[in-house]
Amino acid sequence: MSSLVVATCTVPWGRYPYSAVMTTTRTSPITTGRMRFSVALAVLALTLTLPSALAVSERQLERLRVSAENATIPIDEILSGGPPPQGIPALGFRGLQGVADPSPESRFVSQDEASAWLGELEPVILMRLGGEARLYPLQILTWHEIANDTLGGVPVAVTFCPLCNSALAFDRRVPASQEQVDALRRDGHEVRAEPLPADAARAFEQLYGRSAPELGVDVTFGVSGLLYFSNMLMFDDTTFTLWSQLIGEGVVGDMAGDHLIRYPAQIVGFAEARAAEPDALVLSRETGFRRSYGQNPYVGYDEVGSPAFLFSGPSDGRLAPKSRVITVDGPEPVAYPFSHLREQEVVHDTIAGDPVVAFWAPGTTTAIGGPAIASATDVGAVGLFRATLDDTVLSFEARADGFVDEATGSVWDVTGRARSGPLAGAVLEAVPHDNTLWFAWAAFKPDTEVRRPGAEGVE
Repeated sequence: MSSLVVATCTVPWGRYPYSAVMTTTRTSPITTGRMRFSVALAVLALTLTLPSALAVSERQLERLRVSAENATIPIDEILSGGPPPQGIPALGFRGLQGVADPSPESRFVSQDEASAWLGELEPVILMRLGGEARLYPLQILTWHEIANDTLGGVPVAVTFCPLCNSALAFDRRVPASQEQVDALRRDGHEVRAEPLPADAARAFEQLYGRSAPELGVDVTFGVSGLLYFSNMLMFDDTTFTLWSQLIGEGVVGDMAGDHLIRYPAQIVGFAEARAAEPDALVLSRETGFRRSYGQNPYVGYDEVGSPAFLFSGPSDGRLAPKSRVITVDGPEPVAYPFSHLREQEVVHDTIAGDPVVAFWAPGTTTAIGGPAIASATDVGAVGLFRATLDDTVLSFEARADGFVDEATGSVWDVTGRARSGPLAGAVLEAVPHDNTLWFAWAAFKPDTEVRRPGAEGVE
């Protein structure tokens, strides 16, 4: 006897869950396949017909106090995701008069406390900076997208765009010249600027291959509610600029064309992160907001065959649009298909002349797959590191207990920490990268080289 089931297509309408509910009869896998196909068609229809209606206006930009006079992208290709500025509330945003109120600061708890509500395989963003480590669960950042914080004495914004599966961390000191700071102050901006520290300047130079500006403007970031190529546009409380989260670049406003400093941020399972950094604090659910933390409002969004939401950008057929990729930005951007890394487990390569190594390991669920993040599909985690330690280039192989370097026999984990052997306790230098979906990255960086080291043929 067949049974009636309700198929819910969860679409992040307005960046909030929207369910198009249909009924069907569960009679066979074929029926289920047809149901999924119909749902995909419904989502595709929305995706294709809505962008022109949701194009942002200059008036909406004025609401953000962002001037459209200075832009590096077409204004009419910016889309409204639905909510107003800070409708998806970034944590620790200081507020912007006439735009959005302040939000509570990011709070943290111990790993033991977090284990009461955070599953062992649940994805967290692991950050190590200034001698300190912290964990930012995606079950929280899915609902807030930005956590303004200070880690190891460095002001940071830890970000996650669910529509791109993009987890990136930025320095909240916006690099700026004295001329830019003076211009902002003449325009009435209340600017807090200090000389950019040497370590931040070095990070900028490594990322962009040029000298860093001499100053850093202290900001906090909020969620604008606007999208470009289906990627979150952040705004800040000081320079009134829209920033693309995926590439860390100002796209509209006084700082358009300028870049943020990025720091390594790795998506990894909670248990793996705990083992690597047992003293790291965890972003708390006590945010000051009531949200369904642990539930995924983007159910099924990372299915390879499903369309991207509110995306009308160019397509790149080298990979399926929603293929997971590890990407590295720079003058010659590169991408590694997640599927290839999963097959190889260890991949050696060279980026900008530097030997690098990528590790893949199971133990991390997707944040944008099943209804409950803790029980979603295990897609694994990837770490990307410089393969040089103390001027020695290391070569690794995957084994059942971890990743072993041939020179010393030390065993390393996917976070780049040696957990046993002569090098126990050492940590490889992480390479800033993103674990994202191909359609978005390819739209921003169409000249990206797709690499599959270790396999026949490299695209």
